[in-house]
Amino acid sequence: MDVVVIGAGVVGCTVAFELAAAGRRVRVCDPRPPGGGASFASAGVLAPYVEGHDSRPLRDVGRRSLAQYPAFVERVTAASGLPVAFRPIGTAEVATSEADISRLARSKATADAEGVTAEWLEGAAAREAEPQLAAHAAGVLHIPMHAAVDVPALTAASAAAARALGAEFVQTAVRGFSAEAGGIAVTTTDGVAHAPQVVLATGAWSAALAPAGAEPAPVRPIRGQLLHLVGAPDTLRHIVWGPDIYLVPWTSGTVFVGATSEDVGFDERTTASGVASLLARATALVPALAGATFAAARQGLRPGSPDDLPYVGPSAVLPGLVYACGHYRNGALLAPLTATLVARLVAGDRSDPALALLAPSRAGRL
Repeated sequence: MDVVVIGAGVVGCTVAFELAAAGRRVRVCDPRPPGGGASFASAGVLAPYVEGHDSRPLRDVGRRSLAQYPAFVERVTAASGLPVAFRPIGTAEVATSEADISRLARSKATADAEGVTAEWLEGAAAREAEPQLAAHAAGVLHIPMHAAVDVPALTAASAAAARALGAEFVQTAVRGFSAEAGGIAVTTTDGVAHAPQVVLATGAWSAALAPAGAEPAPVRPIRGQLLHLVGAPDTLRHIVWGPDIYLVPWTSGTVFVGATSEDVGFDERTTASGVASLLARATALVPALAGATFAAARQGLRPGSPDDLPYVGPSAVLPGLVYACGHYRNGALLAPLTATLVARLVAGDRSDPALALLAPSRAGRL
């Protein structure tokens, strides 16, 4: 075994695929099946110029990872034989107040300065872009480069592709790891695995697996609840982003409505208040959704970090340990880039400039 990957969410599975594609012998350990945690509750928004409005580093790595997506999805589907829906349909971020208009003007200026196409639409142009918006919508900022991906499908296909290339997935919980001659001993509920290198991709649970002598990674769980509605096709033409709400349309007539952001610890429940809040916001922004069928509510614990950037890089304490955690709301967006960086790190290549932005050392002695 060359590498043990701890965690089988979208980050762990895409990392496993990239490592296996590079010829590494990989074992993935997680007490749940692939995609059984927060990845199942992701709406799959790939929008660095919405999620990263106030953070140049987040915009930079997000834009780079988004550019990798078409080729990455093509490789995963070819290796797995499983379809992964990727929709480059752009975002329409809605202004409903003067404050929103001012904020989106600043966002447009940022996008313009960084060479990203962004169009401010109001009046008839806004209605043409999104005919179903409520009457109080004053305008939209349209960014065509943004996209959406089916995260559960991407996770499943990445796991299948990794398996096809020789990776092993074991449904077991990791209790800890420690240095040993030639590498790292990984203690699981089923015994001890041995490997020269270990990738920590355990999302919201990452702080519980600090190596001896290291500080815990400052990753905390933030619950996000997501709704699955089914209505008439073509209700929405873009990913619609409004005040405290986003709506992701799919060709089947499905609309994902997300998402709450709740600092409630490891409480993995959907709640009446969360569902009610999302429904109220969604139907206020797009009244036609009031007639949609309520199909499901999902939840996941996002791995929040203090600066909203993930930790991707080598441990300063335990040789052979690589962090790939703390992606917060951008696990799907940053999965291709994270997988690329981890595969290069495992091969001994630390030259990528993104590693300086994402270094675990910015959080202390990890």
